[in-house]
Amino acid sequence: MKRKTRNKIILWVLMLTAAAVLVGGTIALVLTAGTWKAKVKESREKVCNKGWECSGSKYCCNDTITDFFKVYQFENLFAKRNTPVAKAVGFWDYQSFILAAALYEPLGFCTTGGKQMQMLELCAFLGHVGAATSCGFGVATGGPTAWGLCYNREMSPQKDYCDKYNTQYPCVDGVEYYGRGALTVYWNYNYGAIGDGIKQDLLHHPEYLEQNATLAWEAAMWRWMNPIKKKQPSAHDVFVGNWKPTRNDTLNKRFPGFGATMNVLYGDGKCGQGFIDDMNVVISHYQYYLDLLGVGREHSGDNLDCAEQVPFNPSYKDDQQQQQQSG
Repeated sequence: MKRKTRNKIILWVLMLTAAAVLVGGTIALVLTAGTWKAKVKESREKVCNKGWECSGSKYCCNDTITDFFKVYQFENLFAKRNTPVAKAVGFWDYQSFILAAALYEPLGFCTTGGKQMQMLELCAFLGHVGAATSCGFGVATGGPTAWGLCYNREMSPQKDYCDKYNTQYPCVDGVEYYGRGALTVYWNYNYGAIGDGIKQDLLHHPEYLEQNATLAWEAAMWRWMNPIKKKQPSAHDVFVGNWKPTRNDTLNKRFPGFGATMNVLYGDGKCGQGFIDDMNVVISHYQYYLDLLGVGREHSGDNLDCAEQVPFNPSYKDDQQQQQQSG
């Protein structure tokens, strides 16, 4: 090879190497700048402090629950809860609700979005609570939706709700895990998981949820704000729009809205079975509260029901797992 040609080749190699270093440095610089911008944006995200009810969160920059939901409105929604025929007279009150909510408002509970979304979520959450704790019936004074917070526990348990195959939260001797609370809790594994979430030993003391109204509300709010399983949405997420359905969700007719909150909380207990009464009762309470708070049922939102939704967690899979463990 001639010296002149060889020198040209060496020169080209050097130029290409320099170019590669320059490009790599530029890419690294761009990536570094991008990371820096993201960190600056994160550090500049506005947070607000509104005293004991909501502090240290961007959600606290919105109205808090006490800004738009007052004592008289709570009394109006649950007007029959302290009548002589009710089963939890004197237990539920506005103060215990707000004290529990103050733990979750900084996380977005009824503080996500604008005022209308906040009121919608409040009515959605309370709609589930009202339906779960109602002792109303078709001919009851005021109608069945007027009797929310009538109960704080299951009155005639048919069993102790002990899943003896669950090793993570094993049943405690002599303890019964029948339904208690605002969003009724059943089974040892649910008491155990929720107890971990709210830092209370509910596995050994499930009775706390029928003895302390603030804890009963807190357990319900924890359940609303947290998914049953990882990589699944919470009831809060599917309602306020944080959840984006996957292709599989779409194929299974799961879409954001009030209907999906029932899917998250109850699965095939209320969903995927057509327009059954158990599902319709929850919707009725939600819309009743929307009307009473002046939002109006016409703003119930899309995907109101879960009649055709495939459950996130079908109960038959749990039955199969138990059979396999006992085999």
